Order: sequence, then structure tokens, then C-alpha cells
Amino acid sequence: MGGVVSGILIISAVIAVGYVAVRLKVLPPEVQGALTKTAFYITNPALLYTVVAGSDIRAALGIDAPLALLSAVIVGLLYCLLSFLFFRRPVAETAVGAMASSYANANNIGIPVSLYAVGTAQHVAPVLLVQLLVLAPFYVTILGLAGGEKIHWKRVILQPLGNPMIIASGLGVAMALTGWHAPELVQKPVDMLAGAAVPMVLLAFGMSLAGKAPLQQGDGRVETLVATLLKVAGMPVVAWVLARFVFGLDGNHLLASVIMAALPTGQNVFLFASPYGRGTVVARDVILCTTVLCVAALLVVAWLLG
Repeated sequence: MGGVVSGILIISAVIAVGYVAVRLKVLPPEVQGALTKTAFYITNPALLYTVVAGSDIRAALGIDAPLALLSAVIVGLLYCLLSFLFFRRPVAETAVGAMASSYANANNIGIPVSLYAVGTAQHVAPVLLVQLLVLAPFYVTILGLAGGEKIHWKRVILQPLGNPMIIASGLGVAMALTGWHAPELVQKPVDMLAGAAVPMVLLAFGMSLAGKAPLQQGDGRVETLVATLLKVAGMPVVAWVLARFVFGLDGNHLLASVIMAALPTGQNVFLFASPYGRGTVVARDVILCTTVLCVAALLVVAWLLG
């Protein structure tokens, strides 16, 4: 447990540096966008490629992917049930809330958390693949249908394939399955870029926390709180039950699976909701609330399972 807690505290310290840098105006807020884009298009894909290429991908896809999908489906359905019984929100807003309660920030936060807390980031790729190849197209389709928009199925299907994280994961999977290794002149630069991923992401993440004011009156406060509770507490419990009693996991693999479930809501939820103008405030506030609370949630997971 000590190693897990130390890893989370290290991550928290770097996040705090980014936050303080913006609050003290050492760095302008627009730097956060530049860091995020650099991480998304360059350093995170490089890190994900190296991790996946050196992992046991058959075992990861055989357990982590179905576990991530089942956990997300169960929590999303639970939110829909609560919405139907208590909130009485339209289909589009309910879909955004369900996605916010079950869609993890696997790429930006999952990689450094898994790397420092468990010692490997190989469990991130299956979660990322499930979210971008299954969950994201499903929710985008629901939002489009609820808004009366004509769905372009080709675009929905091909959109994830243009994601640099998916491309990097696919290349890593190919390397892992074939056993082929890139020449040193190619691999070394990739390794250098991968080494910059974690600090860059954490600094950008800390900078994004400055100056936010969530849970304003009349902005879906109850829905936000319910989705936040499901994400930081409900989903880890669901993942633990499935991982322990359905998939028979224990030790570090069990810990890694629950940590993946305890991650904050991914920023993609807001990006997917924005074009339709439905549930955007709830998506934004859930992302912020789960981001702030995720450190405490991860520490609890480490204490219970470490």
C-alpha cells in the first residue's frame, strides 16, 4: 500500500504545481491548452505505444476490456434508472449524465496514476479501447437521435480510428502480438517523448482546475452530485465486485482494475455533449467534481486493496 499512496501523493504534488502556477500567474491559462494538445497528439500516444507493445496484450484484452465494459454499462444503467425515477430528464440529458458517471479519464489521468500507483500502465489500453470504440459511438448516436439529427454511421464508426491514442494502441497491439521490435533509432525518440507524457499531463491537469465554479443553482446540481457519487464511489465498487467474484482477480491486477474505475470523468464527455447543447453544464461540473475528489477515492482504494 505504501508504494501506491506514495505514487498518488507524487502525482498530487505535480498537479498542485500546475494549479499554483496559474493561480500565481506564473503561466497564462492558455498554456494548459497547448500542453493538453501536445500530450494528446504526441507524448501520450508515444507512452501508450511503448506500454502496450511490451505488455501481455492477450491477457489484458481477455479480462480488462470486458470488465471495463461491464462496469461502465452497469453504472450507466443505474444512472438511467435514477433519472427515470427521480430526475425525469429528457433522453439526451440522461445519456450525458450516464456517460459522465461511467466514462473514465483513462488517457490523461489513467496513464500516470496507473504507472505510479501500480507500476504499469498496461491496464489503460483496454479501458481506452472500450470507451472510444464502443461507449463513445453509442452515446454519440443516442445524442444525435434524441436531437433529431441524421446519423452518419460511417463517421460514427470511423471517428475513433482517427484518434492518436487508438492508433498508438493498435500499433502497440501489433508489436505485442507479433513480437517485432522497432529499430533503436526509432524506439529511442519514442521513449524520450513517452517520458515527457506524465509530467506534461499532470501539469496541464492542475492548470485546468484553477478558476472553476461548479454546482451553481439551477444547473442540474442534483444530477451532478448523483453522477459524481456514482463515478467516484459506485463504479469502483461495481468494478471490485466484478473483478473479484466474476473474473477471479486478486493482487495488483485487482487493484489496477479498481483504480481504473475510480478515475475521474473523462473530458470527452463534455466534448461529445457540446455540439448538441444538451447536458453540457452537468458534464462540465461532473468532470470537475470527480477530478477534485478522485485523489481521495484513489487513496481509499489503495488503503482497502493495497
